[in-house]
Amino acid sequence: MNATDPSMTTAAVIVAGGRGQRAGDGLPKQYRRLPGDARGRMVLTASLDAFARHNQIGSICVVIHKDDVSLYEKCIKQLNYNDIIVTHGGESRQQSVLAGLHALAAIKPKQVVIHDGARPYVSEQLISRCLAGLGSAAGAIPALAVTNTLKRVDKGAIVETVSRDGLWQAQTPQAFHYEAILAAHLKAPAGLTDDAAVAEMAGLSLALVAGDAANIKLTHEEDFQPPQPAVLWPRTGTGFDVHKLDAVGSAESIKLCGVDIAHNRRLIGHSDADVALHALTDALLGALALGDIGDHFPDTQKANKGRPSADFLRHAVGLADQHHGQISHMDVTIICQEPKIGPHRDAMRASIAAIAGLPIGCVSVKATTTEGLGFTGRGEGIAAQASVTLMMPAASEADA
Repeated sequence: MNATDPSMTTAAVIVAGGRGQRAGDGLPKQYRRLPGDARGRMVLTASLDAFARHNQIGSICVVIHKDDVSLYEKCIKQLNYNDIIVTHGGESRQQSVLAGLHALAAIKPKQVVIHDGARPYVSEQLISRCLAGLGSAAGAIPALAVTNTLKRVDKGAIVETVSRDGLWQAQTPQAFHYEAILAAHLKAPAGLTDDAAVAEMAGLSLALVAGDAANIKLTHEEDFQPPQPAVLWPRTGTGFDVHKLDAVGSAESIKLCGVDIAHNRRLIGHSDADVALHALTDALLGALALGDIGDHFPDTQKANKGRPSADFLRHAVGLADQHHGQISHMDVTIICQEPKIGPHRDAMRASIAAIAGLPIGCVSVKATTTEGLGFTGRGEGIAAQASVTLMMPAASEADA
């Protein structure tokens, strides 16, 4: 990445230090299992995952309660992403956000998005809209127009019908220029309910972007009830990829399925050239009907130069989550004369399973040669073909 890459200048603060008393007895809500999540992730894991996968987010700071260190360690094990700054929060959300902003001081980001850890359904598109909304404004917040009739109540009795004209329900993430929101927090009085209110008190200009009805905040006990089972339909996606081998002596190892395999010829590619993960990524994107790897990670972008192919597959898995898809099986066949795949098969299966958040029994890795025929038989390159089985709701956003 270079200095102009947006991911080098944009950070995220995820606030997760609350006690969640309205959610009833049990663990703090951010450490409970996300309702209906096929991978069994915690609520906070899903929230962090959305920002870890976003290509404009370079640094993440999570603010936790000082008593939740062991819970957070369990949460992060589910994420397969460890480069996160951790700090402890204060008595209020406002104090916790300020602690997170201070923790980013050494990084000096230009922009920061602030998000509630209890909003695990935040989408890649919503994060992008908030960042795009900054423009010349000091901040941008997502919101939904109020559509229900509002009543003011006093002592259990309705005393007034409140006009909903011009009223909006604010959500997170809320995006700001870092120095502006830090200065605003340092001057803000206590008791403000969100960062937009802090910005308003400081006289900062704020833009409004379209919110997302699915971006709910898990607050009450009933929010954690298992959802009604949806009718799921199987989809199958296939992928195929080829990478050329460089000259003998050009490498000591190559990446296949995310595993380093001893080999004296490097695979040539813009990323790390992991041909097997590329095929799997295309297979999953195909099952989602969301294009191919080149659409999501073009080789014209410097940010993808030498990039781990695990990022590509992780991104596709995240898209499956956003569209409520459940991966039931992944299968990849590696086609080459060398290196020998058999001794590394179990490590490859474990690597793919970890990236995709699947049991290892749902991952198959096979290998074959072409009996000396063709470019793989002549040792000019390595090919891989893959298939993915995905269970999708009958009516899916991926069909839109």
